[in-house]
Amino acid sequence: MPMTVIAPRFAGESVITFEERGVRDPGPGELLVQVRANAVCGSERSQYYEGSEVTPGHEAAGVVAAAGAGTSIAEGTPGVVFLMDFCGVCRSCRLGLTNQCLDKRADMGFTADGGYGPYEVVHESNFFPIGTDLDPVEATLLLDVMGTTGHAIGRAERLRPDVESVYIAGAGPIGLGLLTMCKVVYGRDFPVRISDISPWRLDFARSFGADTLDSRDANALRELGVHDVAFDTTGKTSARTAAVAALGKRGVLVCVGHGETLTLDVSQDLIAAERAVMGSEYFLYDQFPRNVDLLRENREYLTRIITHRFDVTEIGSAFATFFEGETGKVVVTQGAEA
Repeated sequence: MPMTVIAPRFAGESVITFEERGVRDPGPGELLVQVRANAVCGSERSQYYEGSEVTPGHEAAGVVAAAGAGTSIAEGTPGVVFLMDFCGVCRSCRLGLTNQCLDKRADMGFTADGGYGPYEVVHESNFFPIGTDLDPVEATLLLDVMGTTGHAIGRAERLRPDVESVYIAGAGPIGLGLLTMCKVVYGRDFPVRISDISPWRLDFARSFGADTLDSRDANALRELGVHDVAFDTTGKTSARTAAVAALGKRGVLVCVGHGETLTLDVSQDLIAAERAVMGSEYFLYDQFPRNVDLLRENREYLTRIITHRFDVTEIGSAFATFFEGETGKVVVTQGAEA
């Protein structure tokens, strides 16, 4: 039966209140997910400061509370919610490129109610079941931290299969995800250099085995040396420019963070050295199984990225803490947290 719940309301100007919201029954092909955890993301900055008509939250983990007609996932199944409610039938989806759906139904937490509410209605196709051995807080790592970054690494490998060194601009949660996924995929001794303006973030990145530098240090940036792949997570023009300069021949810059522009000298920056600049958006639904295996195999290492947990009643504190900039991943929990 449709029900009324109490959910966070993002009113804007850093104010989060609570209000009654209706939750409908799942329709054909849909699931009602009872949310247990949802990780805070920097892409929610505009919702936090400017407000949101829908309940935000796009890094959700929970359990199936009810299933609509024609579904095959049983009630009580734990899993995570894929951000993009992809159609499954367009040209992109038929190729498995579910992050590039041409007829996307919604972006959960941005255009449809997301995971900071106690329940979320999703299509079965964008719910990924997981085992009971991962608690919901840990399971949120499968989304932006591992999914987005693992996809970006794979994008780079399309053009540079012989990756021997990586530079990352920005040591926030996505930068940390890239750092740790590089170490997981290529080995803990694989050289990764990461930059940021925050001493706290740089110190935290070093604890995961990174070589670090202050991105405000112009001399250090000029002496970066050459790298096979650079990732920009900041979205800043200055960071992207420095990343291009840090690439060797055949180097690849992967832009992961949305934001500002990049100006290139095509002859010098691209043609002569056969460098490439590419974008990377979220990840593919079919990449979940590999990442679940990686999380299980590297659980202690990867879960250290989660530095703070807040009950949903303290969601305002969760966001304030996150945007102060001295955290890894911050996760909001509700209900029976593992």
